[in-house]
Amino acid sequence: MRTFQKSIKRIIVKLGSSQIADAKLQPKTADLKRLASQVAALRKENIEVIFVSSGAIALGMGELGESKRPTELAALQARAAIGQAALMRVYSELLKKVKLKCAQVLLTWDDFDNRARFLNARHTLEAILKQGVVPIINENDTTSTEEIKFGDNDKLSALVASLLRADLLVILSDVEGLYDANKRVFEEISEITTEIEGAAGGTKNHIARGGMKTKIDAVKIATHAHVPCIITAGNTPNVLTRLVKGQRLGTYFIEKKDKIFDGDSEHEFIRSHFQNRAGR
Repeated sequence: MRTFQKSIKRIIVKLGSSQIADAKLQPKTADLKRLASQVAALRKENIEVIFVSSGAIALGMGELGESKRPTELAALQARAAIGQAALMRVYSELLKKVKLKCAQVLLTWDDFDNRARFLNARHTLEAILKQGVVPIINENDTTSTEEIKFGDNDKLSALVASLLRADLLVILSDVEGLYDANKRVFEEISEITTEIEGAAGGTKNHIARGGMKTKIDAVKIATHAHVPCIITAGNTPNVLTRLVKGQRLGTYFIEKKDKIFDGDSEHEFIRSHFQNRAGR
């Protein structure tokens, strides 16, 4: 069994487009239904769950009957707007079946860069959680041009984990974890070395933008903000409930203990990752 260094009461769960949409760009309703049931089980144990969810552009393409991802920015933003409505409809319907409500929260990088907006985002999310509602967070693809051009939601999930002082960040992937050169999963990592970075590659999924490299970049942010991370396969049965119980699924990245945050330094830490992102 895996032992966490602190009690798990709040987890961030990052879902990529490949966990949301199938090959025909339709919602993976059965998979998401099982995930909703796990969230309900965790809520009964007083564990809060926050989703950082991609999938808006993929579902938008599906709504329009498209299979090829557009390249023009305006076209991508239009698909994001169309798909975000579909995405929230799926979450709302499935969570309602397990007697939970959800709230849409669309963030931009300005919400992390500006201290007043940073604090407002935290207070709003805390208020949502206080009501027992599940936040569904996504980058505002419709207006946030640099996200579509340069990034994906892996880094956003790490920043949200820091923003909300989460106890665990779970990044759901298409693979079981980070593999070594012999195709074995690293079970536990305490330091991101050049070997670890070399083991991370890009993505071959046509609807996903990130790969293992972006996930490792996210892990660096979260662990330095005292948030442990697990990268594991999203299709693992009861993945969330099993992880919280300490079962050894995926790759576990141990959090750092070399920095103590106060209000100002915490924001500056997050802001530094805003300033250093690709394309900035």
